[in-house]
Amino acid sequence: MADTRSFDDRDGWIWIDGKIVPWREANVHVLTHAMHYASSVFEGQRAYGGVIFKLSEHSARLRRSAELLGFDIPWSVEEIDAACNEVIKANGFVDAYVRPVAWRGSEQMGVSPKGTKPHLAIAAWEWGKYFAPEIAAKGLRLDIAPWRRPAPYTAPVHSKAAGLYMIASLSKKHADERGYDDALMFDWRGQVAEATGANAFFVRDSKLYTPTPDCFLDGITRRTVMDLARRRGVEVIEKAIWPEELERFEQMFITGSAAEVTFIQSAGPWNFEIGELSRQLCQDYDDLVNGRLVNA
Repeated sequence: MADTRSFDDRDGWIWIDGKIVPWREANVHVLTHAMHYASSVFEGQRAYGGVIFKLSEHSARLRRSAELLGFDIPWSVEEIDAACNEVIKANGFVDAYVRPVAWRGSEQMGVSPKGTKPHLAIAAWEWGKYFAPEIAAKGLRLDIAPWRRPAPYTAPVHSKAAGLYMIASLSKKHADERGYDDALMFDWRGQVAEATGANAFFVRDSKLYTPTPDCFLDGITRRTVMDLARRRGVEVIEKAIWPEELERFEQMFITGSAAEVTFIQSAGPWNFEIGELSRQLCQDYDDLVNGRLVNA
């Protein structure tokens, strides 16, 4: 059963600015720069059997995301890794979702971030599948998002920045209200980009296709699945994909640390089957994160 408790009122422990504090005490002021001007970056990662998958890659990306927004996180990759593991241990979790978030603080207000200090918090909670298993088993139904991914010259598109998720949140809300499970997003050119929080893959003639990540995140799970496919001798093709090409693809799935590998049955007017390659890569990923397969 899903945990419906408010996230500000739970038992547990959160790491914030170098120390573990009780969950309900991990607070920031309402005049925090990040809340008003989106100067915040974050990560989402999963622990399987007590081990956070590709933890150092996530910690390195967190630091890089902050740099792209013009601030430095005053903890090293190794220190962030240690803090994430400390949170898992403090809460007694084995399988969990881990959320590091870094932001500019409340030292001053105004569009200019000058004078603000960087802060870092890490929380974790037990979280099952991102999509209900009974829905995911049949494949998700994707709406076509009314919003598009911006051009690289309009935003720091390779940062996992909270501000960039406004577009995804609006698109997911729109899809939910229309009875869909999620949405497929196009970019500013009209090319296929990604789902609201996961990268997209397509299969045709036993080859794997995925959009070139020139205006959205090149996800850690995305790269992992590409490596798994290559290990099986599958040709992986990164290319610009236009909507009119979707009718020629046989299979589709999405990938992300939260979504893992999730099948798609339809995206707008385009329908897909849940085929052998999609199932195999889903199984390979599950084996990898659970230690049944040597790291890709």
